[in-house]
Amino acid sequence: MANTSSAKKATRKIARRAVTNGNRITRVRTYIRKVDEAIASGNKDAATAALKAAEPELMRAASKGVLPKKTASRKVSRLSARVKAVGAK
Repeated sequence: MANTSSAKKATRKIARRAVTNGNRITRVRTYIRKVDEAIASGNKDAATAALKAAEPELMRAASKGVLPKKTASRKVSRLSARVKAVGAK
């Protein structure tokens, strides 16, 4: 348990940041799920639109420190490869 006032304040700040970061990661997962659903439906236009909406969310999470930058880039790359393959089947 925190004993000093600065440690107590730090604990409060950490709790606030954890809630915010949890909300951000939930948003990212939601957008990725929408892309996955569009890919599963086989609709290339919907998949492209969903990817176009998901990419800024992933990069925003990376810039805020919720995700590592390379992780976000890798996810975007793999999603775009899957979207590109939808029409090729």
